Amino acid sequence: MGDRHTWTAAPAAAERARSVLAAAWSCAVTAEGGREEFVGAHSVTEDGRVILCVPEDSTLVAAAICAPRGEPSAVLEFADVAPVPVRNRIRARLWIAGWFAPKDGDLEFKATRIVLREPSGAVVVDLDEFAAAAPDPLATAESRLLTHLADAHPDAVERLTRLVPHDSLHGAVRVQPLAVDRHGLTLRIERARGNGDVRLTFHKPADDMAQLTERMHILLSQASAASCPRTLQRQRTDGDG
Repeated sequence: MGDRHTWTAAPAAAERARSVLAAAWSCAVTAEGGREEFVGAHSVTEDGRVILCVPEDSTLVAAAICAPRGEPSAVLEFADVAPVPVRNRIRARLWIAGWFAPKDGDLEFKATRIVLREPSGAVVVDLDEFAAAAPDPLATAESRLLTHLADAHPDAVERLTRLVPHDSLHGAVRVQPLAVDRHGLTLRIERARGNGDVRLTFHKPADDMAQLTERMHILLSQASAASCPRTLQRQRTDGDG
């Protein structure tokens, strides 16, 4: 049975890609010399250029100096991992193809192609749109927000399931917060076999923490006024005693 999705208020591909990049802590680089993993070694400029700080003896430095200028010679890969333990924790992958150029002792990456892959499929992100986009204002705080919601407020998560269509909860064994952005909250519904995601959109975007708190309170108020899903009621009864 398929889940109903409400994606009418969701980040555009360029914004989503910039959010993945902004929140990523590690970066995998595939070049002629092989594949290297770098943790905490990259930074991002305002227009989305990646600056990589690598050891002087890294093969990437030699490759950047010797590679024909302007020709794609490397691919950067960033993974968007759900902070809350769920099945299939990789929510998205971002690949940026291009070439490195030495700059002030670091390596600056010049992108020639950007691909964002999510469960719904892969999309090529326009370079100009990527440079002009801003990451979601909640991107760097999302991990802390979702972990707190799952660990400290499981009752609130369960209450929010009252806003989920009953057929989407059929056979559910666990519901966890999967993602949050300025446009809404996504819940992961896990079943004995398979899982699905349902998005609860805010009535208007949240551009900071204060607005997010207000949007979440509205969702919880709506959930409190809704009827309790029969599926979850039955599961709680079966689990008692």
